[in-house]
Amino acid sequence: APSPAWTPARSIDEMDKSGIAISVLSLSPPNVVFPDAALARRLSREVNEYGAKMVKDYPSRFGLFAVLPLPDVEASLREIEYALDTLKADGIGLMTSYGDKWLGDAALAPVWEELNRRKAVIYTHPHTPSCCENLKDEVGAGTIEWATDTTRTVASVVFSGTASRFPEIRWIFSHGGGTTPFLLSRFQVAEAGLKDKAKRLPNGYLSELKKFYYDTAQANHPGALGALLKLVTPSQILYGTDYPYRTGAEENEGLGAQRFAAKDLRAIERDNALRLIPTLQA
Repeated sequence: APSPAWTPARSIDEMDKSGIAISVLSLSPPNVVFPDAALARRLSREVNEYGAKMVKDYPSRFGLFAVLPLPDVEASLREIEYALDTLKADGIGLMTSYGDKWLGDAALAPVWEELNRRKAVIYTHPHTPSCCENLKDEVGAGTIEWATDTTRTVASVVFSGTASRFPEIRWIFSHGGGTTPFLLSRFQVAEAGLKDKAKRLPNGYLSELKKFYYDTAQANHPGALGALLKLVTPSQILYGTDYPYRTGAEENEGLGAQRFAAKDLRAIERDNALRLIPTLQA
């Protein structure tokens, strides 16, 4: 489907209209997930350089989560170095899945090792995994499967032991963590039957989930926020819009209806992001 109209100027107009000081850029699906590895590498570089130019052209209005050409590990390691050291990106923006691999896949461990060394922020956005690309239904994958794919990758990161092995990575999961808050009792059962539990989950699955950050894009309604707040405190929640697919006005209305304490609302809308990403100049 065609993407909504978007330009940097349109984005700034939307930000001003909704009282948003600064936005962190990331690339939505299909991202650079293509069978042609050379194309993915080239597009990663082009996208990251374009994003860095936006940050330069509009001071204090944009930050950048850089793209990686996963599942190509060697190319991704090179792009991490370029994006973080040369372009000065604020973090890394990834899809929740790459074909039939979720983010806890053992093949991706060298990437997490490097990002852990750098104490990097990783933002994730859902994508359609290989298993769900050709569904014959009136409701598209973005409506249902994407929230599930976020949950699938949360579980992959936690139950593979990736979260505990690389504790310096700060993970952000979009859309309130997908269906994660609704499946806690199922995760509890999965943990009880996990082989090598002491090695993979030395602190328990729930402690790992509570360390993650979750944004409010499309999770600004009472059911999603209520469930998320049973999992984490407001200190782990970040303001998100999904612009240009959704608007800041929708986010503001949803957060306002939740009647947060003033200090908690300020934390969600601003302070948590600046604590997590001090490089942002808002």
